[in-house]
Amino acid sequence: MSEEEGDGVDRSSTSSQRRSRADEGDEFDERDGDRDFERVVTEIRDRVDPDEDERTRLREVAERLMDRAETVARELCSDADVLQVGSTARDTWISGDRDIDIFVRFPPALDRETLEEYGLEVGHATLPEGHEEYAEHPYVKGEIEGFDIDIVPCFRLESATEIRSAVDRTPFHTQYLKQRLDDDLTEEVRVTKQFLKGIGVYGSDLRTRGFSGYLTELLVCEYGGFRPLLEAAADWRPPVEIDPEDHAHGHKSAEASRDTAVGDADLPFDDPLIVIDPTDPERNVAAVCSRANVARFQHYARELLESPRVDPFEPDEPEPLTESELRAHLERRATTPVAVRFEAPDLVEDQLYPQLQKSLEGITQGLDDRGFDVFRATAIAGETAVVFAELAVSERPAVERHEGPPVHVRDHANGFYDAYADDPDAYGPFIEGDRYVTERDREFTSAREFLESDRLFDVGLGAHVETTLEDGYEVLVDDEVTVLLEEFGRELGDYFAPRP
Repeated sequence: MSEEEGDGVDRSSTSSQRRSRADEGDEFDERDGDRDFERVVTEIRDRVDPDEDERTRLREVAERLMDRAETVARELCSDADVLQVGSTARDTWISGDRDIDIFVRFPPALDRETLEEYGLEVGHATLPEGHEEYAEHPYVKGEIEGFDIDIVPCFRLESATEIRSAVDRTPFHTQYLKQRLDDDLTEEVRVTKQFLKGIGVYGSDLRTRGFSGYLTELLVCEYGGFRPLLEAAADWRPPVEIDPEDHAHGHKSAEASRDTAVGDADLPFDDPLIVIDPTDPERNVAAVCSRANVARFQHYARELLESPRVDPFEPDEPEPLTESELRAHLERRATTPVAVRFEAPDLVEDQLYPQLQKSLEGITQGLDDRGFDVFRATAIAGETAVVFAELAVSERPAVERHEGPPVHVRDHANGFYDAYADDPDAYGPFIEGDRYVTERDREFTSAREFLESDRLFDVGLGAHVETTLEDGYEVLVDDEVTVLLEEFGRELGDYFAPRP
């Protein structure tokens, strides 16, 4: 037998058999992963699906309150009607949730002032122990038999494009989704909501800046379930545009957004996640979602698909940080912690947190501009509010370097030279390379000095935060920040144990 003929063993066949066994192993692993995933989802579904007793109780309370609200509303305006909206109306609520949203709809001929007046009258008659809160206009909120009730007035319109306030859209959202959600999809929505809650990205309030219930339901409908949504999100490459009704076909994704929740009626669709509202093509339902929360969802989607387990569905509340733990973190990190502490402005969270965020950005930029190199920072609020930052540098030399233009740029160079030539406190001007350089006195040599000065008010602060700071504030540096633990132990615990 020639050497070319080999030893009579069909090596291609052996290789095929090996590949076949390897493929079978991959298939077994994949099937095991599928079974693990389904086991986890089944366990979560059993937790979050309301039982019949819970459904009955909610239904009875909702019907009783709607009858009461409709009676009062029609006494005020014969064309008024009442509608239950939100997750309890669409059967996408999670066991343990206690929110019942009742919208009182008035004809569009009614003026805004009268609508608000009638809405409050209906609300107080329906919820005698309720109190008034304010979104775009006032409404009544209260509690009955353990359920949190909102009685909200709105206009009854033919199209969501005719809205006069954001709440006018809500009935259209409920109508749209009730036509598309079946029993299977509502179960998938509940599991998805619990997952988003567990990883900390559920809620469209301006503190969370995450996924609203409506957005969650649209995504589950679009992808056909919880797992398909995870598989898609794992591969998202923002900006991601989803248009359930193909409204945007033929136009660019930079059309003006009318979602004023983020504070700009002309905000373009330049968000990381764009989900065009099926009921209003000029609105991005996901406009409020921060880039960090979209990325966080992607991270945990990949993690759950790769290693299915129950943990991500359970919110992870950090333990309050102890003083010894905080001191250990600060010693290990060798950064300089600083905090500006003040009375929290008396605002609802959706007004407070954008102001805190603006103030955080302004203060950290002010520190960076003066050479104090912010390492990481956050803003937190309770009865007081705090802008907390760690600095890589907290002390600077008494002088700072200031570079001018190249000497050959004659007019600008002469202007720079003349500005410092007769300054007795400046070193220079001198030439380094082809530029004029001077070394001048630094305005602030420590971060504390800057934070305690009036120059703090030159940075971009939220208007209400600035007013509060004018009434007085406290600057804490190094070990002084330990006094924050009494009020913000959990928040500092979260800060010093960051996770995706």
